[in-house]
Amino acid sequence: MEAMPGALQAILLDAGPLGMVSHPEAASRNAEVFEWFARLLEAGVIVEIPEISDYEVRRELMRAGKSQSVARLDELAAETYCRPLTTTAMRRAASLWARVRNEGMPTAPAEALDADVILAAQALEAAEDFADEPGSTLVATTNPRHLSRFVDAREWHEIAP
Repeated sequence: MEAMPGALQAILLDAGPLGMVSHPEAASRNAEVFEWFARLLEAGVIVEIPEISDYEVRRELMRAGKSQSVARLDELAAETYCRPLTTTAMRRAASLWARVRNEGMPTAPAEALDADVILAAQALEAAEDFADEPGSTLVATTNPRHLSRFVDAREWHEIAP
């Protein structure tokens, strides 16, 4: 794992890591992410669940009838900070979406909601909350390709508290 420069203060969870952490048991495939999550909390890192990530994970868990995972997702709210969607974030997301589309590099099909730009906007909002600590906020994901165009986004397992 790569240590973070400066004081890491907040990590926003993308849907991939959030889905793994919301599994009610530390299954062998999720044990590593459980341990990583616990280390973050022990180190005093603020772990944020962006509302868009909660939505992405929750809708699929509900569709699949995975009530224990939904309950675990609810429990995570007590251990973390849930970053709400705001008008400011949604307007910023619309701006990001339009910019990359005009540049010919969209992050999703035109008809898609495009959760990546919404998450990026929420991460930018979080970064403003820690404006006195540049580089102290990042997104933990399983696929940083689209997000890293807007914010500091890294594979979750590459982030150390």
